[in-house]
Amino acid sequence: MSGVRISASILAADFGCLRASVREAEEAGCEEVHFDVMDGQFVPNISFGLPVLEAVRRVTQLPIDVHMMVAAPERFAKAFAAAGADSFTIHVEACRDVPNAVAHIRELGMRPGIAINPETPVSAIADYVREVDRVLVMTVHPGFGGQAFMPQLVPKITETAAAAGRSVGRVVEIAVDGGIKDTTARTAARAGATVLVSGTGIFDNPEGVHDGVAKIRASANGDSERMA
Repeated sequence: MSGVRISASILAADFGCLRASVREAEEAGCEEVHFDVMDGQFVPNISFGLPVLEAVRRVTQLPIDVHMMVAAPERFAKAFAAAGADSFTIHVEACRDVPNAVAHIRELGMRPGIAINPETPVSAIADYVREVDRVLVMTVHPGFGGQAFMPQLVPKITETAAAAGRSVGRVVEIAVDGGIKDTTARTAARAGATVLVSGTGIFDNPEGVHDGVAKIRASANGDSERMA
């Protein structure tokens, strides 16, 4: 469990002082920034885009994973690569030609990832797992932050991890996004998650960002159980 990484979803950050929020997450030990892009079509919400990514890129050295919750996400890969994205995660439900999109993302110098919604079976990505660097399992319905982790999806995390484990000669990260807090991180990590994406669990933690990150990491690593 010690290899689990924490990705701070800035959808839950304070946009009145975004620079400070991003830097605080970095100082607290987060290994990545998670950047949710929503278009109001694939999901019923609109978030942010290229100018915000450029601003975030200027204030952190952490890798930035762009999570594209938009229709035909491959259209924007080149622009997001130029704006500073390190990885580019697309939804299998939103992309007509996943193999070509993945190849294009990699050609642009970004790490390709593929995401699946709660209702989407793991079989929908079986042909693509060996081509990507990350699979993102949504444990909430995408579009809005602050939702509760859906425990019925825990077996899906395990199934995804098993599918990724069959990729010969390469490591595929298993990211879990949705309702990740200190109370759910252990469950996700035990199921096979190697990257935990958290927004409100970090930025809305009542004791502050450092405490939120520390509690999620302790939970994922089982430290909270050993101290109990």
